[in-house]
Amino acid sequence: MASTVQTRIVAQEDEVIPSPQVESSDFEAAFGEKLSHTLDLDTWMLGEDILSAYGRLEQEVAEALAKETEYRHKIRELVFSRLRSAPGAPSNAGVYQTSRTSLERIHSGLLFNGGVEACDGISVVHDTIPLTIIQIGVSLVSYNGQQGSWAHRLFRRDLRARVSDPVQEVLDVLERREKREAQGLGGDSLSELARRGIMAYAERAILAQKSDAPWRMGHGNPAPYELLTGLWSSQRDRIELSLDLIRWYVLEHKRFVFIPSAPRKRHWLTIGNALNPLEFAIVQTLKPDIQHMIDSGGYRDESGVRPAMQELCDQVAPYIVVGLYRVWEGSPPYLFYAHVDHAEVAAHIAMADSVLQEHRGFPMLIDLADTVCRTTFGVDSLVPSVQMAYTDAGQPFRYLGERETRQR
Repeated sequence: MASTVQTRIVAQEDEVIPSPQVESSDFEAAFGEKLSHTLDLDTWMLGEDILSAYGRLEQEVAEALAKETEYRHKIRELVFSRLRSAPGAPSNAGVYQTSRTSLERIHSGLLFNGGVEACDGISVVHDTIPLTIIQIGVSLVSYNGQQGSWAHRLFRRDLRARVSDPVQEVLDVLERREKREAQGLGGDSLSELARRGIMAYAERAILAQKSDAPWRMGHGNPAPYELLTGLWSSQRDRIELSLDLIRWYVLEHKRFVFIPSAPRKRHWLTIGNALNPLEFAIVQTLKPDIQHMIDSGGYRDESGVRPAMQELCDQVAPYIVVGLYRVWEGSPPYLFYAHVDHAEVAAHIAMADSVLQEHRGFPMLIDLADTVCRTTFGVDSLVPSVQMAYTDAGQPFRYLGERETRQR
């Protein structure tokens, strides 16, 4: 029996999710064909003929890579030399070359003796009509064998208090459920905001409070969007929890490096793609991003959140630098975030850990934390116990979604 546990909200084949309007001109510019041509089924291939289109696939890939190589040369020639003089650039902006000898010193001096600890988390959701269950787990690991794991479960019911009027109680439940997403998509936007925000906070808090290592390695951004918006954006006392945590990393501890897996920074990754193996670049501070979040985030002055965010932007964000690194010709570049005073060492730590798996070019310590987390708190730890609880309650199938009982 398959599971409908979701690790994020995704659109599925029979669900309608609102999306931005697609302009025909934008579609044609992006895909090289008119939208009307795409919607004409006479232009579609029969399923058995799809292999005959391999020539087009091969051509598109080759042309895209050739163009990317052009961009790479132009960025090395035109952009790299201007990083230091860019508006608002940190004092150490620029491109740096390291060596395997330097990375080996990081291996023996920091990584393999437990001088760096990494943290990662996971959240899984089991969504039914009566109850949505959210399981959040976080694991802390290092290469000297030290590790720890923590978990929390949230139980979402649409109406917890019994209303004296049974008619009104039923109407309240129907109204609440009308506003939620389709079953099996993770609950709704409130559940999504809660689990993303809580997991982001827990990862960073555990790394700060439970680790004794001199260097802390995190997954993502030290000041992520989830901590500065959503459930935290309406009251200052709640957002101060996040701001205090970010201030501790930047103004007190300082020795940290955060590496995201899939940042929404394609322009920076394009710059990173121009790096040669074992090169890293320091590009800018986090201040422009935080300022943009303030200007467009809808923080209300009367809530006290906007002044707190502006303080973060002016006094903390300038000390967080954004960089990129690449460890192998065949691996992609990755972003990293670090304190401006320790950015070069942070880049070396990220690269030294990433070179241990050159095909990925991503820190293996974060992968190790992810593996421990998924093994301990993933789908396989939640679904059997949930299904057993429904069975014990006499309803093993009634509230399962269609995809959960579909044969694979």
